[in-house]
Amino acid sequence: MSKEGFIEVTGGRVWYQMFNEDAGGIPLIVLHGGPGSSSYSLQGLKALSADRPVILYDQLGCGKSDWPADASLWKLERFVEELGQVREALSLGELHILGHSWGTTLAAAYALNDLNGVKSIVFSSPCLSAPLWEQDQKRNLKKLPKEVQEVIERCEASGETDSPEFKEAVEEFNKQFVCRLNPYPEFLKAGRQYRNPEVYKIMWGPSEFTVLGNLKEFDCTSRLKEIHCPTLYTCGRFDEATPESTEYYHSLSPYSRFHVFEESAHMPYVEEPEEYIRVMGEFFLSVDKGD
Repeated sequence: MSKEGFIEVTGGRVWYQMFNEDAGGIPLIVLHGGPGSSSYSLQGLKALSADRPVILYDQLGCGKSDWPADASLWKLERFVEELGQVREALSLGELHILGHSWGTTLAAAYALNDLNGVKSIVFSSPCLSAPLWEQDQKRNLKKLPKEVQEVIERCEASGETDSPEFKEAVEEFNKQFVCRLNPYPEFLKAGRQYRNPEVYKIMWGPSEFTVLGNLKEFDCTSRLKEIHCPTLYTCGRFDEATPESTEYYHSLSPYSRFHVFEESAHMPYVEEPEEYIRVMGEFFLSVDKGD
């Protein structure tokens, strides 16, 4: 039911998986978060292959793809180019795109460059404005205990974001706004080996809360009206990608829908997997039918 392999892209090779290649529906390609994370935590989305081929791939520099030591590769434009190269190699004429977190940044940048054949886009826990994301995290921090806030602010100011103290404080943030499952799933812990912090640092910065990398100025909100395919904006009720900002993006998009996963933070595909698959599956089928 699945196959995997490598695709040559600018800078190296990326690893991909395709589930149910012979399914009749329009294929779905999944863009993982990060930057510098991997498709590892998104394996559950293969359940969507009941209706269509589903493609997961690890972007260059993380996961099972090549990890080249060339800092010039870590920029949005090259990742857009990479997605086009993956699409061409797999002969994806028509396709659905599901981006999660940073994957929505990539999905939007790709669609605003080439919407040809893109039947729909899911913006799952979207980051479509780096400045707005940063503002939301500042507000989220205010919901944590004062001592946690102080550690994060102090370590950011002093550049001690690699310190155990900072990492411990970030864990408290993550428990509230990234994944609320307790205990934290062991398989997610195992997936940390596939992350490349160097890519994240160059593109975003040393911490989640202040954007210092080359995505600092990214903001496509003024152009969301140009995306004329059906779109679905989703987030968790307690998400870093706040319901307020996600609904704001939805309001700017002419053919969009909006859904909140009520029991989730930033990983509803792990926190509410059955509901996530149901919502995604129904959306893609409705687009296929022209509803």
